[in-house]
Amino acid sequence: MEVVMHEYLLIIIRTFFSFIILLMLARILGKKQISQMTFFDYVVGIGIGDMASSIAIDTSLKVIEGVIGLTIYTLLSVFIAYGAIKSFKFRDIVESSPSILIKNGKIMEKTLAKHRMNFDDLLNGLREKDAFNVSEVELAVLETNGQISVMKKPKYQALTPNDISLEVEEDHAPSLVIVDGALIEKHLNYLGYTKEWLLQKIKEQGAHKFEDVFFAQINSDGSVYVDLFNDKKNNEQAKQKPNLAVKLRQIQANIETMASQTKNQNEKKMYYSQSIEIENIIKKLNPYLTKA
Repeated sequence: MEVVMHEYLLIIIRTFFSFIILLMLARILGKKQISQMTFFDYVVGIGIGDMASSIAIDTSLKVIEGVIGLTIYTLLSVFIAYGAIKSFKFRDIVESSPSILIKNGKIMEKTLAKHRMNFDDLLNGLREKDAFNVSEVELAVLETNGQISVMKKPKYQALTPNDISLEVEEDHAPSLVIVDGALIEKHLNYLGYTKEWLLQKIKEQGAHKFEDVFFAQINSDGSVYVDLFNDKKNNEQAKQKPNLAVKLRQIQANIETMASQTKNQNEKKMYYSQSIEIENIIKKLNPYLTKA
């Protein structure tokens, strides 16, 4: 019994140790989202994970031997990644390069076969990019991380203010001012607002003090988004006047539809300008739409 308990304790200690080592090596390898991982990154992750699990449960393996293996594997990965940054040819060898799946509206069947993709795989990737009709696609590229990038034909691309030479206000990143009920005065002072002003804004959305607010941010247009700890109170306020916001959004959608359908540039500009005006109205009314 004592021998069994000793083995269990040894596995627990080795598991904890391998976890710490794996965490340290992960920090060395750097940050990269799962969706951004290349096939090389995927293989490296499997290899390092397998070594770490061996350190944890394989008592016949000395811990120092496993650590040496993990360290060498990590250093090789870092050196290869650095080489891929410095050399395009080397990067092409270890990570491959993007492949064109659709060019000038034509599907590249040989490229699909090369990457062992079928037509359903292609359609699935296009749908993820809001391209439900192949005839709308001008160019589709299979990236090194397995994602498909899509460029639609000009006539199917969304209308932008630049298309009709319409000037719009620049939008800047929002700034956090309250997190977990704590006021971030540094951000508030940097933006040029006072605590009294912010307190008034959060009171308009149901809070009585800063401690009632779970999260608050000031947007570039000066509006304040507030989320309270008491979500029930927020929900009760939101139910009072939901129809106005819905109707405004419906009107905005109808105007944008008319803008996309008309070929007259002056009409497009007028419709798009009205859409922006409605958006500004919605932003200004938003705090009051949920006000008790």
